[in-house]
Amino acid sequence: MLNTDELNAWFVDEVLPQEAMLERFLRRNWRDMDEIPDLRQEVYARVYDGCARCKPESAQAFVLTTARNLLIDRARHAQIVSIETYADIEALVPTLDELSPERHLAARSELKLLQLALNLLPARCREVVELRKIEGLSQREVASRMGITEDTVERQVSKGVRALAQALQSAGQGSSNAAPGVAAPLRKGRKTQ
Repeated sequence: MLNTDELNAWFVDEVLPQEAMLERFLRRNWRDMDEIPDLRQEVYARVYDGCARCKPESAQAFVLTTARNLLIDRARHAQIVSIETYADIEALVPTLDELSPERHLAARSELKLLQLALNLLPARCREVVELRKIEGLSQREVASRMGITEDTVERQVSKGVRALAQALQSAGQGSSNAAPGVAAPLRKGRKTQ
């Protein structure tokens, strides 16, 4: 362990002559050139503190390692979103989850539209979709309950969901009368298996 005078002398003789090399390293490895002087000073501070505990064998290697570690720390810190920032974002959007009368009305309209579209599916397809998507049964359970194969369940679910999505999409494209917009894609897709 060095005393303060020995440490200062060692720093001036061994570390400060590395400044040009340190500057090149920082410029090569850091994007923001305005931060280079601050980074250089931070490297010097870390080197000085580190050498106060134990003098390294090679000042050049120690300076470069310290600079590399500093850049890694800065890069990691830049990727971290602080909890305070996240909390502030939540504070800015408190109204998103509020259930306003308009949201209630829109949700009821969408549910009604979905029910209309579901009612227009072929009976077998509707039953499969209801068991699978509404009651949450597994594909195997639906197949067992209805006495059909799992492949049939998969095809019926795919067909039904596609028809529902088309119906909702066509209704959402400005159709003021939702029922005809819902019926058209479903009728087109009706086929019995």
